[in-house]
Amino acid sequence: MTNFNSQAAANLADLATPPGAGAYGHQRQQMVHQQLMGRGITDARVLEAMLEVPRHCFVPPSEVRCAYWDQPLPTSQGQTISQPYIVAFMTDIAAIPAQGRVLEVGTGSGYQAAILAKLATTVYSIEIIDSLARQAQQTLAELGYENIHIKQGNGYQGWPEHAPYDAILVTAAPTRVPSALVDQLAMGGKLVVPVGYSSQTILVITRHLTGVSTEYTIPVRFVPMIGEEPGEGPVPTAGANPGQGMA
Repeated sequence: MTNFNSQAAANLADLATPPGAGAYGHQRQQMVHQQLMGRGITDARVLEAMLEVPRHCFVPPSEVRCAYWDQPLPTSQGQTISQPYIVAFMTDIAAIPAQGRVLEVGTGSGYQAAILAKLATTVYSIEIIDSLARQAQQTLAELGYENIHIKQGNGYQGWPEHAPYDAILVTAAPTRVPSALVDQLAMGGKLVVPVGYSSQTILVITRHLTGVSTEYTIPVRFVPMIGEEPGEGPVPTAGANPGQGMA
C-alpha cells in the first residue's frame, strides 16, 4: 500500500463537494474519511477515485438512500455490490500502476470497474450473467467511461487476448485460485481474489521471475464464483448467499 503523505491528506481534505453532486458528494466525503481513511486506506489515488465515482448510480432505486452506508447492498440476479471499504481495500492492495492494464472478474453493477478505471489506463471486465454485463455497460457508458471493456463470459478463463495484466481483481469467491488468471499476470502483477467456501480470505498472489508468492489478508464473505474452470466441471451455484461482493 502506498503511503499517504501529509500534503496529499491536506489536498483530499480540502476537496470541495463535486459540482452538482449535492448531498451525494457530501456522503462520499463522509464515506472516504470515516469508512476508508478511518480504517487505514491511505493511497491518495484510491481515496480520490472513491470520492469521485457516484456509487448511488450503481445500485437499484430502492437502495439509493443506502448507497454510501458501510455495508454491501443487494443489486439483481442474487448479487450484491460490495461494502465501500472492501472495494477500496482490494483496489489498494492491487497496487495498480498509473499506466496499468487491469482485468476484473465479476463486473456485477460496474462500480468496482469504475473505481479501477480511475487508476488504470484500461480495464477489461468479465461478467458471466449476460443481463448484468449489459446493464453495467449501459451504466458506465451513461457516466462517460471510455476505458472499460466488458464482455459476457466465464471468468475462470480470464481474458487471454489482452493479457498480461498488471492487476487482476476477482469480485466473487472461487474455492481455489483459478490457474488461468495466475498465468495472465504480468511479471510483478498481483491477483487479488477471495478464496474459500461460505467464508473466505482475500489472497494477494504476486508473479515473480521465480514463481508466485501468496499473501493472506482479511476474512470476507463474497458470493460464490460461478462458471467452469478449464479442465474441471461446472462450479455449483446452490447455496449462494448475499455477501460483500460482487462489485
